Amino acid sequence: MDWIKALRRFFVCVQNPSSTAKLTTGQAAGSLVVVIARYSEAMSKGIFVVIRRLVSFVYLYVYLKIMIYTKKIKDAIRFSIKTHEVYQKQKRKGKDVAYITHPLTAGIILARAGADEDTVVAGILHDTIEDSPEYMKVTEEMLSERFGSEVNKLVLSVTEQDRSRSWEVRKKESVEHIKDFSYNSILLKSADILSNTFELIDDYERDEGDRVFNRFGASKEKILEHYQLAIAALLKALPANPLANDLRFVSKKLEAIARGWV
Repeated sequence: MDWIKALRRFFVCVQNPSSTAKLTTGQAAGSLVVVIARYSEAMSKGIFVVIRRLVSFVYLYVYLKIMIYTKKIKDAIRFSIKTHEVYQKQKRKGKDVAYITHPLTAGIILARAGADEDTVVAGILHDTIEDSPEYMKVTEEMLSERFGSEVNKLVLSVTEQDRSRSWEVRKKESVEHIKDFSYNSILLKSADILSNTFELIDDYERDEGDRVFNRFGASKEKILEHYQLAIAALLKALPANPLANDLRFVSKKLEAIARGWV
């Protein structure tokens, strides 16, 4: 019977875990639903009704698993927009630019680097604990509950724990922690730095020059040194970092600014 052949094809596809096979699985499930529906029209009860419902459920599950723009990512974008924009209209340092552009850029960089869903979500959320206002404070428990423990762990790995300390102490500690980072934390930190440094370089080269450093709580020399140390630590921790070429490119640009070649 053709429904049995369709069922066999479906389960053969399910046993193949590759992402390409997932699409094939969905197609197989779809064809199985059609075949079983044809038979069940003639049979108001029996195994065909049960199988049709079961395969319809699996069909939906398979396609949800291969979605690119997932509910988790959509929820993360909404959450981050509320934290940075809706609740406080946070801006980039010294600019009339919405802060939300930074975490969204980090998320795009991670997606382009082939990061998994949780890491992309962490990129979108990575400043929510650190920068949320006291009257709408984002907590570890909140992130874990809404986005899972892995996302929370990644966000915490790049979050400064005590912002009352000096800029130098906080940045030194952030670089020292890189050597203990997981693969996904390295990707997250890389995307964060790339978003910040490309913005800084663009502003410097367009028209601001050294005035761009007046926005920060440290001198030009210290800021550039921090970024170079962080980039070096990231490349050492993961030489095969998919963002390695971008980091090296930025490093050369920062060196040119430090030496006055730009």
